[in-house]
Amino acid sequence: MTTKIKAIGTQGPHTPLEVIDIERRELQPDDVRLQVLYCGICHSDLHQARNDFGISRYPMVPGHEIVGRVTGVGAAVKTFKEGDLAAVGCIVDSCGACSACQHDLEQFCHGEGGTVMSFNSPDNYLGGVTFGGFSQTYVCKESYTLRMPDSLDLAAAAPLLCAGITVYSPLRHWGAGAGKTVGVVGVGGLGHLAVRIASAMGAHVVVITTSESKIADARRLGAHDAILSTDPEQMARFTSKIDLVIDTVSAPHDIDSYLGLLAIDGSVVLVGLPPKPLQINAFSVISNRRSFSGSNIGGIAETQEMLDFCAKHGIVADVERIRPDEINMAFERLERNDVRYRFVIDISTLA
Repeated sequence: MTTKIKAIGTQGPHTPLEVIDIERRELQPDDVRLQVLYCGICHSDLHQARNDFGISRYPMVPGHEIVGRVTGVGAAVKTFKEGDLAAVGCIVDSCGACSACQHDLEQFCHGEGGTVMSFNSPDNYLGGVTFGGFSQTYVCKESYTLRMPDSLDLAAAAPLLCAGITVYSPLRHWGAGAGKTVGVVGVGGLGHLAVRIASAMGAHVVVITTSESKIADARRLGAHDAILSTDPEQMARFTSKIDLVIDTVSAPHDIDSYLGLLAIDGSVVLVGLPPKPLQINAFSVISNRRSFSGSNIGGIAETQEMLDFCAKHGIVADVERIRPDEINMAFERLERNDVRYRFVIDISTLA
């Protein structure tokens, strides 16, 4: 048995998004059903819809920053009840048995079936692919459903489910906190949350940007310093002084200039997705025993930890709310990076 609902989807990489009908599975014993209230729009939604990664399947319903209210639970569910606020992020299933899953790193699952994402992954229940949060309802296993703190603005909290965990995870893993200096490259959807979270962790935050117009905004967000990467004198002030650099930039850029900012044993961690291979001078990493790494979202337990941390510190994203009928306009503006700093769809108005 399935239930037909309305969603916002696309039939191909060159067709606009529109309201379509999709099927949701009936509740299994360990399932939670959400009425979707808000869903953030991520750059990866745009890339998947346009098939920029070459792996998209259609019809497609994007959306992995899902906030809603529980409207039904399976017979075996223990931690949610009807009426609770809840959320679903990027991951909705994994093998549960491999070493990655056993260490709460479901995003790196290498067992049978691998990581199942909230959209455009194989659907283990209905066949085809998973449909995302640009939809009236979402059905997810209890163990992959997150508790949404009721102290947060729900629309502004939606981007935490991807952008938030994408920067929280490396900040936590590489030990951002009191006594550490953290650089954040780029002030966008990822970067503005990295500034807020790193500052709340107690780190001294330095924003590195190519745009002079972002300097004042960086300080508003909580940065202690903000410098232009295009100004050699400003960059030289922080040579060998930064412990961790979170690089959120997805455009081609010079990694060596950021490696030069690192103190001994410092790391540049890439969370953006530049379209072409990056070049690194060997001397940039040999000096000061520096490293260049990457990070990809976070596991379920860490995502819940991030939501609780953000609730404790009052951290949400700067968002622009849109109606479902404004989705194509939002995608066009997103392609131009014309948003400060995330779009969020009010799904409650979808009909």
